[in-house]
Amino acid sequence: MVELTVRRYGEALLEQAEQLVGLLDGADLSRRVPTCPDWDVRQLVEHLGQAHRHGAHMVETRAEGPPDYSGTPRPTLPEDPAERVRWLREGAARVVEAVRSAGPDEPVWNFSGGDPRAAFWLRRMCHETAVHRADAAIALDAPYEVAPDVAADAISEWLSLVTSPGLVAFRPEQAAALRGSGETLHLHATDSPSLGEAGEWLIRRGPEAVTWEHGHQKGDVAVRGLAKDLLQVILGRIGTGDSRLQVFGDPALLDHWVAHATF
Repeated sequence: MVELTVRRYGEALLEQAEQLVGLLDGADLSRRVPTCPDWDVRQLVEHLGQAHRHGAHMVETRAEGPPDYSGTPRPTLPEDPAERVRWLREGAARVVEAVRSAGPDEPVWNFSGGDPRAAFWLRRMCHETAVHRADAAIALDAPYEVAPDVAADAISEWLSLVTSPGLVAFRPEQAAALRGSGETLHLHATDSPSLGEAGEWLIRRGPEAVTWEHGHQKGDVAVRGLAKDLLQVILGRIGTGDSRLQVFGDPALLDHWVAHATF
């Protein structure tokens, strides 16, 4: 498994939060988010700030199971723009500090059913922020950039989540929909040779389970593109026929995977 360092996750999370702050400067927060149609930008940003605080809380309390928030008011996005900036920065920084204080290998429960370490929450919040920043950029007609190493690791993390014991346990019908008879999907990031094996993924849809690994192998469908665009397509942020992608083989297999690989 190829992952970034804990330091890199922390840097990337803070960078992503700061870029979101810049994106919101003067923006209309009432605009709908096409990729999260139940939300406007305000609700999207509030969700992200709540997620940061949830991740930090899990690590700070050394959680051994799902938290009980009953009777606890959910944190809300401040109306004042200056306070809003402070609130967003504070949530992201709290995650980084929680993991630093606990130590990345400190046992902490998470919903995936695997990797019970504090570092899970730092990685999860880093990529949660990267993806929701893409949602905000789409809603606000703004460009979206994310470092290739961060985007590539976000793909790996997403594949780990949708093939995790947590998905099988809590969403058995979805897990069943992802299984197949040995069909394979190959993702190939074209950013730079510096990504190495971290920039290629082979997904195998077996009859008993879905598995994935890094590597350059032929798939029944292959998708080539920048890591940021591969990330967006597997998460349904851009279409499978987007001009930024090259698709070879069976496009229906890609469409089916994207439609069902949600968490």
